[in-house]
Amino acid sequence: MTDDARHSLSRREVLKTATGAAAALSLGRSGSAQGTAPPPAQGATMMGVPFEKRAVVRVGVIGCGSRGPGHVGDLLGIEGVEIKAVCDVRPERAASVRDQVEKAGRPRPEVYAKGDRDFEALCRRGDLDLVYVATPWRWHVPMALAAMAGGAHAAVEVPAAVTLDECWQLVDASERTRRHCVMLENCNYGWSEMLARNLVRAGMLGEVNHAECAYIHDLRTLLFDKEHVGPWRRLEHLKRDGNLYPTHGLGPVAWYLDIHRGDRFERLVSMSSPSLGLQGYRDRALAGDDPRRQETYACGDMNTSLLRTARGRTVVLQHDVVSPRPYSRINMVSGTKGSFADYPARLFLDGQEEHEWRELRQKDGRAPGGIEDRFEDPLWKRLAGPAEQGGHGGMDYVMNWRLVECLREGLPPDMDVYDAAAWSAPAALSEQSVAGGNVPVEFPDFTRGRWKGPTIL
Repeated sequence: MTDDARHSLSRREVLKTATGAAAALSLGRSGSAQGTAPPPAQGATMMGVPFEKRAVVRVGVIGCGSRGPGHVGDLLGIEGVEIKAVCDVRPERAASVRDQVEKAGRPRPEVYAKGDRDFEALCRRGDLDLVYVATPWRWHVPMALAAMAGGAHAAVEVPAAVTLDECWQLVDASERTRRHCVMLENCNYGWSEMLARNLVRAGMLGEVNHAECAYIHDLRTLLFDKEHVGPWRRLEHLKRDGNLYPTHGLGPVAWYLDIHRGDRFERLVSMSSPSLGLQGYRDRALAGDDPRRQETYACGDMNTSLLRTARGRTVVLQHDVVSPRPYSRINMVSGTKGSFADYPARLFLDGQEEHEWRELRQKDGRAPGGIEDRFEDPLWKRLAGPAEQGGHGGMDYVMNWRLVECLREGLPPDMDVYDAAAWSAPAALSEQSVAGGNVPVEFPDFTRGRWKGPTIL
């Protein structure tokens, strides 16, 4: 049996929904194109609700393969964290993270590695404040639900959910249990993303009216890797056609636009290019007798979605992981007084003598007292040294440090369950729009009307 087949069969309970994804998009509690009202709330809102203040944050980690060890490494370098339990379907991976904790001089965490459902035992412990979920996408919701039901807050890797019904499940569970579900969107904590948000908040760009974002990342080699995320992540391309991974680009833009804090995403229309890149790479890279050569991929190489907000602002959102292009999240925001764009980070303000971008620098070449110094986020000024040891240019460490700070100080999280749902929802909505011939679809209001409040970030 191939690694791909073994992985798929061992997770059939969760992955069986993939083949019926298109039908599921138009059913249930979507509150989308059919005009369905949001489901009744199962509790009061979680917007602005603070964590319970605590001196030590007791953590459990589910998923010790790709992302889990990185989070553990960050947490071991943050004061006031105790990693009490680790879980993985592969005992050797769970043992490796256990050893990682012990080598750092911390108490030995308990290991849960007795099959696909042993995460439920971890969540039932009753002594955890926060459970990290760093597993394949279709396990995110059942694991987050188990964590909240067990009395812990959930910190979930991206995307938080795959279907609209799953998004509502997270919202309902968070409100019902009074536990937060925070999506671990590290890109919101990138140096340039936080600087751009500060520019917007200071009014440097004027009244913001448009943004563009993306996840453009050549993952062809990774998708055909027989270890790590390759087997399960490639399978998503077999049945789904849309933006499969929207949150890295959309999360920062949602902050720029004050989504759920005075505005909300209201409508989406999406279209996909032909599906060519993954097949072409496979035929060049794999042996002639490799069974993966028989696969047919539904997902178009480039998906482009256009979103409109309740205040009439627009967002371009793209996804392409199979083309030979340099990495980019675009990360552009424009207003009546100027524009910011990334890759590289640059700024243009109305009235500049030279009609060209001004490049912004995180480190070398910065002018003292310049734009970078004035608008660099205080978190980066404080954490730049230790952040350099973390993943993805330091944004992972900044994100994890800030989440721990919110728990220890009794603050509301920067990102709540409504953000997790709304930033994940374009995956399902784009599939729905593409399947319907690029029709506009309504965006669910996961806040149930509470988005109209003031900015609180």
